[in-house]
Amino acid sequence: MYERIITHNDMDGVVSAAICSYVFRIKEFQFFGPNTIIKGAIPISEQDIVCDLPYPLLCGLWFDHHEGNLHDLAYRNIPVEEIAGRFDFKDSCSRVVYEYFSEKGVSLPSYFEQTVMEADIIDSFNYRSIEEWRKETPGKLVDYSLKASSPTPREKHQYMRELVRWVRDLSLEHVMVLPRVREMIERYRGEEEKMLKRIQEDSSFLPYDRQREIIVIDLTRHNRRPKVVKNLAYLLYPQALAVLEIHSLYDRGLKTTNLGFTMALSLNLKNQEHKKDLGEIMRELNIGDGHKGAAAGTVYTNSKAQMLKRKGEVLQKIYELWISRG
Repeated sequence: MYERIITHNDMDGVVSAAICSYVFRIKEFQFFGPNTIIKGAIPISEQDIVCDLPYPLLCGLWFDHHEGNLHDLAYRNIPVEEIAGRFDFKDSCSRVVYEYFSEKGVSLPSYFEQTVMEADIIDSFNYRSIEEWRKETPGKLVDYSLKASSPTPREKHQYMRELVRWVRDLSLEHVMVLPRVREMIERYRGEEEKMLKRIQEDSSFLPYDRQREIIVIDLTRHNRRPKVVKNLAYLLYPQALAVLEIHSLYDRGLKTTNLGFTMALSLNLKNQEHKKDLGEIMRELNIGDGHKGAAAGTVYTNSKAQMLKRKGEVLQKIYELWISRG
């Protein structure tokens, strides 16, 4: 039977793991970003369940909802229907997991319905306004706790393991008032003001972006990656239509010349007709994947000079694809 859950290191990953843990009573959890799976950096076996991440070469069950990961399977000539688990185009991987077990007749706690609903909104950034986004729902507060910093990666992962168990066994209303969760929520609130200052210092608009549609937060000048929640940029630039963060990647704590790009649509587009699809932009550039409203990519370079050149090229290509989509 399954012994471990390997899941994405965000709210959707935590909720997905919580549901799987409830069904199979699994007690071991590990949290990673997509690149760790893509590079095959960790051993995965048939005893593992993988959630909200690219499909590894082998696992027991796989759950996901990212279109780019489906394209990757097609490129590798792996039929998705032959993989145990489920892929589906849903707002969250949590929704995919929840519906999979519900349809199999597994009796799940009633509070999972609300938990998954909040995961849908958070993961797809499906808010109707900045005011709705800033409203502190139980799910939003638990997500705040995940966004708070920890002294070490080990402590961060320990908190995430505890959170999976709490989300598995309690409603979000009960989770958000637990002492440890409250501590992390308050820590995040204290950090938010510093993040806004950092965003203000490191943000700009591209010189050819005359309509000032895309906020660019460039964090590559820092020797250590500053903690930033990029969507906070909309509080400083409420009229912008998207925010794009660029950051250096690190290997064993050392800064490399590789770059990470993350992008999100503004809530200003909610009431407008548009064809913007950030996941499609990342896939077309062949650097990453995502949803229509949020996406991420990685660019690998061999030197600082090449990094600067590639950064400029990718920024221009992202802008050109953005404009071409009306």
